[in-house]
Amino acid sequence: MLLAWQTGIVKVLEDSQVSPPPGLVQTTTVPLTFFDIYWINCCPVQFLFFFEIPYPTLHFTQTTLPNLKTSLSLALKHFFPLAGSIIFPSPPQQPYILYSEGDFVPSIVAESTADFSHLVGNHEGTVGELQALVRGLPRSPVSKGCKQQPAMAIQVTVFPNSGISIGITFSHMVVDGRVFTHFMKSWTVICKSKSDLISQGESLPIYNRDLISDPGGIASIFMKDASEWEDLSSIPLQKLRITTVINRSQIEILKNWVKRKSTEESPLNPLRISTFIVTCAYMWVCLIKSQQTEMDDNTDHNVSHFVFAADLSDRLKIPATYFGNCLEPLFAEAKKGELLGETGILVAAKPVGREIMELEREALRGAERWVLRAKEISQSGGHQVNVAGSPKLRWYELDFGWGRTKKTEVGDIGSDGLISIVESRDEEGGIEFGIEFGLALSKDESERFSAAFKEGLLTLS
Repeated sequence: MLLAWQTGIVKVLEDSQVSPPPGLVQTTTVPLTFFDIYWINCCPVQFLFFFEIPYPTLHFTQTTLPNLKTSLSLALKHFFPLAGSIIFPSPPQQPYILYSEGDFVPSIVAESTADFSHLVGNHEGTVGELQALVRGLPRSPVSKGCKQQPAMAIQVTVFPNSGISIGITFSHMVVDGRVFTHFMKSWTVICKSKSDLISQGESLPIYNRDLISDPGGIASIFMKDASEWEDLSSIPLQKLRITTVINRSQIEILKNWVKRKSTEESPLNPLRISTFIVTCAYMWVCLIKSQQTEMDDNTDHNVSHFVFAADLSDRLKIPATYFGNCLEPLFAEAKKGELLGETGILVAAKPVGREIMELEREALRGAERWVLRAKEISQSGGHQVNVAGSPKLRWYELDFGWGRTKKTEVGDIGSDGLISIVESRDEEGGIEFGIEFGLALSKDESERFSAAFKEGLLTLS
């Protein structure tokens, strides 16, 4: 099978199935909590990890691939829901994860003629280039009146004599970024050591759903609200994928400017300042400027939404190895006209910071309206930015035994206004350095964004 996309051809070498070791995982049902069901209308999540491996394809398939697949099988022994499926029974019954003995993760091994150095650099490319490196979740037939969806699929792509990418697609209903990182780090430990070192360790996933209480029946509310909402977002293949790095010195410029302006405006109640707040505020403003045209009307009254999520596991005293979502969505908004003003970064920082402070004062406030709020924003037709990822997940530390991650990408950037955020890595010294954002923009938007980004930092400094 050949898949062509502009800068290269992807040739499928192997289409296989990877299961946990036979006889070690019994058929198991895992209920979903309201944290999981919140994501019922979310498109599958796609992550790409690039690694330098300067060997021919045959060398990789004969010497490295067997251990990669064996270690994945051993990791799935502990993270077995990822080899299972989400079952959607008829309402009012709620979805659940089902792992049946023999279930597997659909896996592709492919070879690409694309330029590896281009893909791992912070160069403009197309979203379609990334899509050629990830496998979608296969469609499952309806069984006994229930729709099913595989939890995860994997594509390993070899770039001969250069490197590989590991593209993983998974349902957000099964895991969030924290759990996905736990799985990935467990897989790398097993692969690097060539043994199941996590079997007896404290890092085994915990599946106890009693840790999440739902006295208000939030899960049922989410099911009702979600059933009346069809997500029509799609991945814009032709848009340009852009990686923007905000380094430490630039972060300090942003912090100092926001702190000074906030103190001038409200000396007794200055704004809370953090790297996340100021970098997200700056990106929000630059995105508004990149997508603003002379054709826009009523700019002063148009509202822009900035949606992100916070991990509640610490606040709710949920173990770090709990397997399941534990995120609270946060909804910041501001008028586009004010975001475009001279103090637009401060205007953006205020609602982002306010949402975080409100969360710290009271987690789960208004939780029963989360799905309804997300639906209202999606259906409003207004401007929105959705953030995926977190600098705290440390994806550049992943190491299967070939060296740390060379580049991390979110494959589905651009869908529904999605941008990604991860910690950045200094390519020369291999040191975490600043914040890295992934964007998908049209050519004109890309040019306007670049101009706004550079001009803004020069003005602030």
